[in-house]
Amino acid sequence: MAARRKATTQISRLARRAGGTAAANRMVPEETPVAFSYAGTTHAVMMASPADFEDFALGFSLTEGIIADPAEIEAIEVEDLGAGIDIQIKLKDKANTRFQARRRRLAGPVGCGLCGIESIEEAMRSVDAVGASTLTLDAEDVTRSVKLLSKLQPLHTETGAVHAAGFYVPGRGIVMAREDVGRHNALDKLAGALAKAGIDGASGAVVVTSRVSVEMVQKTAAIGAPIIMAVSAPTALAIRTAEAAGMTLVALVRGDDFDIFTHPDRVACGVAKHVA
Repeated sequence: MAARRKATTQISRLARRAGGTAAANRMVPEETPVAFSYAGTTHAVMMASPADFEDFALGFSLTEGIIADPAEIEAIEVEDLGAGIDIQIKLKDKANTRFQARRRRLAGPVGCGLCGIESIEEAMRSVDAVGASTLTLDAEDVTRSVKLLSKLQPLHTETGAVHAAGFYVPGRGIVMAREDVGRHNALDKLAGALAKAGIDGASGAVVVTSRVSVEMVQKTAAIGAPIIMAVSAPTALAIRTAEAAGMTLVALVRGDDFDIFTHPDRVACGVAKHVA
């Protein structure tokens, strides 16, 4: 296992305020390269917060379709190389064979521009359908989920500079949350934590503090959650992807206000009226 790394560092900076400028200390988040290696070969390198490495490895493997079940991983070894973290993920025979065949199909070297994805086809892969889920929320669930998540972000409280992803279950609140400097990373860490805890993704909704890109929809579908809620806006491709997957996409959750972009029947909001 890797030695425990600090998640934050105290720095000195000049702070300009209305009353003048003065030197002051501030906590800032650390980020470090994290490499995911399968069968001894590096598959992707992500810049991430140095925490929850096993959750990250498991979640990334699941949400990127490298494995279909946590049982397909034989072992996860985390090594601190100084310059970064190397996570060696050993797949069981069938999963390893499938992964090697997948690598042979893909063209070109690994590129971090698409989060380690090796081809356009992989980046635009189809997502798991989640439309069969019977989960429903009311308006209070939506607004409550974001408020609850804000209380489970110690790293953000300290630095003001990281994202969070949480899993909201009606009647229980946020049952799991993870933070990271990268929004995708936070969601991968959440996926891994849910899988380790044996929590069914169809039983709740994903809540994120970021915008909703297509990758966030893909990863939410891989978790099996039928609803994603976000404080920021979605992209057009994320909306189309959520619509096709049968996923309810709720965004721009600000106080009691929010917008539902796809499959609104899962959220009870009262009488509809047109707004600009």
